[in-house]
Amino acid sequence: MKTIIYMVRHGDSPKTEGNERTRGLTDKGKTDANIITELLKNEEIDTFVSSPYTRAVLTIEELAQSLGKEVLVVEDLKEMMFSSEDKIISDKVLYPSLENMFSDSDFSLPGGESSASCQKRSVKILKEILRKYRGQKVVIGTHGIVMTLMMGYFDSQYDLDFLLHTSKPDIYRMEFNEEELIGVERMWN
Repeated sequence: MKTIIYMVRHGDSPKTEGNERTRGLTDKGKTDANIITELLKNEEIDTFVSSPYTRAVLTIEELAQSLGKEVLVVEDLKEMMFSSEDKIISDKVLYPSLENMFSDSDFSLPGGESSASCQKRSVKILKEILRKYRGQKVVIGTHGIVMTLMMGYFDSQYDLDFLLHTSKPDIYRMEFNEEELIGVERMWN
């Protein structure tokens, strides 16, 4: 029985306000969330699950509401923890560290989490979703690194190079037979 997972990476988000958990979407991010609604509204989606971070929820919330569904928030789908606080990490700090994060799965920024740890917690949730919603279509509101680590668990081609070529937002339709990934299609242009 096939289960379809739509990985929806959040839209553009300001890195100047709030913290990692609370920052929302820019005007472009909000416009792109409308486009996501149009792209996915006829996909017959059963369930919506999201990271607890505001930008991830906001990116899929309009689509869920248009289909009369609620967004289930799951703490362990949050973005990789880059520090012990939820401070916003600038791209200037983050991007040079990405290579270390992906080449050494135990590497982490001071006080942060490693890619091995992040992958373990997020893949555990993805496997629970695949079991609980078997045969359904599920949207997951997610983040670039977490999405890449989850996809990379099932297929090693989803690596740092893949992450660096994704966009905000982005959509990947993943088809599973039980817990076996049998196909991926990018739906965002």
